[in-house]
Amino acid sequence: MRPQQPSARPAGHPTAAGGMSPSAGPADLSAFLPVAGGDALTGAFARRAPMMPWQTDRRIAEEEFPRHVAAVFGAASPARRVAYVHVPFCHTHCLFCGFYQNPYDAEETHAFAGRLVREIEAAAARPLHRDGRPIEAVFLGGGTPTALAAEDIAAVVGALRRCLPLAEDCEITLEGRTHDFTPDKVEAALGAGVTRFSIGVQSFDTRVRRRLGRKFDRAGLLALLEELVQAGGASLVIDLIYGLPGQDATVWRDDVETAAGLGLDGLDIYALSIFPGVPLSRAITAGKTLPVPSLATQAESYAHAVGRFAELGWKKLSQAHMARTGRERSLYNQLVKTDAACLAFGPGAGGSAHGRSWRTVADLAEWSRRIEVGAPTVAMMAEGTPRRAVHARIRSQLEDGVFDGASVEALVPGFLAAAEPLLSAWTAAGLGARQGSSFRTTVAGDFWMTTLAAGLIQASETLGSTRERAGIHAGRAP
Repeated sequence: MRPQQPSARPAGHPTAAGGMSPSAGPADLSAFLPVAGGDALTGAFARRAPMMPWQTDRRIAEEEFPRHVAAVFGAASPARRVAYVHVPFCHTHCLFCGFYQNPYDAEETHAFAGRLVREIEAAAARPLHRDGRPIEAVFLGGGTPTALAAEDIAAVVGALRRCLPLAEDCEITLEGRTHDFTPDKVEAALGAGVTRFSIGVQSFDTRVRRRLGRKFDRAGLLALLEELVQAGGASLVIDLIYGLPGQDATVWRDDVETAAGLGLDGLDIYALSIFPGVPLSRAITAGKTLPVPSLATQAESYAHAVGRFAELGWKKLSQAHMARTGRERSLYNQLVKTDAACLAFGPGAGGSAHGRSWRTVADLAEWSRRIEVGAPTVAMMAEGTPRRAVHARIRSQLEDGVFDGASVEALVPGFLAAAEPLLSAWTAAGLGARQGSSFRTTVAGDFWMTTLAAGLIQASETLGSTRERAGIHAGRAP
């Protein structure tokens, strides 16, 4: 599963909680008040709001691209930095996946790797990439990065290390699927400097996996993971998804116990996201798949996993990330949800810096053509407002489980008074506890974290217009 990236999104995009995004004007906070008498974990809200980074960014007209691209790429960022590399190939299109772009082809992936290296080499001369703080984390995601041949994995990672100012302890994550995580690729990745493997397991149950389009059965999956644990050399984390078709409480509990006994360094747990138009969405509409567990069942699954790993002594790094050992930092996932600068490589990758967000050309042929002629690969760019720093702070703090209202009050005077109805109602409902201006989420609050973040962001919007007119942009390039 690809981690969330910054995205260049036009303002006014509808939100799951109802109404328009904050750019449409002052919001009614009633949508973020918990259901009266509802159970905090299973029934606090009718649905969860999606996490939409940079939702108030204003899309920049294409004719303005050259000026903005020059401003962004031509100046070092003062912010912390990460990089995302997108590899847009998969052997199969998993039923639930909304990120699928291109089918695997050996010749095409090899040619792509060569162009990707050229893109990284060209970026090395730009101040945005060359100067500033050391890059703390790099994530090779997709798609499926392990669809690349071993020598191509080594070439891409080698180019990143050779051309970019990576921190000495930079976390370099290679995401992969079990069926093509072969020994030669593992060896090539470790030799090139990969420090972290992220495997999209989703479920260990063979029947659930088959319905999703996964190739390995339970036995094959466990054998591979045990080999990776024994190999060492890089931290090993896996993704599990709750809310999958056919994944009842028994299956989920077995998934959790299996993961707990593998000797992993860490684990990510995500709720199933059903993207419009993906095979799973069509199958559900046509009645061709087993029912998807209810939102209440998903909440119970989340609480069970969090509780079980806590019993076993695992450290909770964020709402969805847990670590068994100190080798697992989940650094990219932590930083990308803040206002850190994100350098983007590969077709369809999202980047952000200097108050702008952008996305590269997603079409492989067009991206390849631009690399061949040395043309910019930016396809869409949006300009942030002063709200961006506020939104990032709200989201990242709630991700970590402790929201410091005073820190937002410093950016938006009057915020605490505006947010008071929400914080009081959430506390009374059992979604968190307050201490002064801080709000510490419970497990129930963690499950509903995206909805809580959306509510606080809406509260901040009732006060942001004066500061926005002042033109305050954190980290904005000249």
